[in-house]
Amino acid sequence: MQAILHCDRNWGIGKHNELMFRLPKDMKYFKEKTLGKVVVMGSNTLLSFPHEKPLKNRINIVLWPGGDTSRATRDGFIMVQSLEELFCRIKEYRSEDVFVIGGAMMYRTMLDYCDKVYLTKVDEDGNAEVFFENLDLMNNWSMTQQSQPEDDNGHTIRFTVYSNSSPKSF
Repeated sequence: MQAILHCDRNWGIGKHNELMFRLPKDMKYFKEKTLGKVVVMGSNTLLSFPHEKPLKNRINIVLWPGGDTSRATRDGFIMVQSLEELFCRIKEYRSEDVFVIGGAMMYRTMLDYCDKVYLTKVDEDGNAEVFFENLDLMNNWSMTQQSQPEDDNGHTIRFTVYSNSSPKSF
């Protein structure tokens, strides 16, 4: 399993339950990586989607403890109410086809189970309210790929990949 996201130079990932930057190249990268795959998210990420619609051409799994799962299930989401149920669902798919896509609590909960993180770094302070773990400070994580800097809608970005030397299994 892997995670995919972008962050600012302070590892900030969002504010007001929205992305901090509009990055067309990063959105294209996200789509290329996740199309035809399984995306796993928390309830706040679902609520941040336009009209709360699922991402097209992907299997959308939402962890929504205690939430109304009936409506969203009909709308193209697989709703789960516990981590145990989420792990059972994820096991139905190949690990390399599963992407955690947010939000902050879901990243924090699932990070130890990920073997890779596809992280687009934005060389800017986005005045974030929520943050991702600083992988550079974690012993079991190392950057294994980094692109050259490039412009994306007026922001300097780098596509990076971090690898976990000891992911947990569930």
